Amino acid sequence: MSKPVIPRVLAEDDLDRARDHYLATAGTDVAVDFLHDFEKAVTLISRFPETGSPKYGYEPSLAGIRFWPLKKFPFLIFYIETEHQIDVWRVMHSNMDITAGLHDPDSLP
Repeated sequence: MSKPVIPRVLAEDDLDRARDHYLATAGTDVAVDFLHDFEKAVTLISRFPETGSPKYGYEPSLAGIRFWPLKKFPFLIFYIETEHQIDVWRVMHSNMDITAGLHDPDSLP
């Protein structure tokens, strides 16, 4: 059974920045392709939340966090599964300082 995917404000901001970057540098088709790639990943996560890697979830302040990469773009979706939903914390470029980005005060519960 699928769970609803709820992005935090910071995740929505990440997604908007990435989309705007692709619009400005590569055009509408690439920006739309990026959003479709994101939607495909979110669909998979909503059906199979345990599929994401728990690599960063071993740190006490990030307990339970998982990530899943987009297929066509160098972005990672960071999320936590709760009883009723998937809580998306961030959508980060794979070259970013992941640990620092996850510890942003706005991204903590």
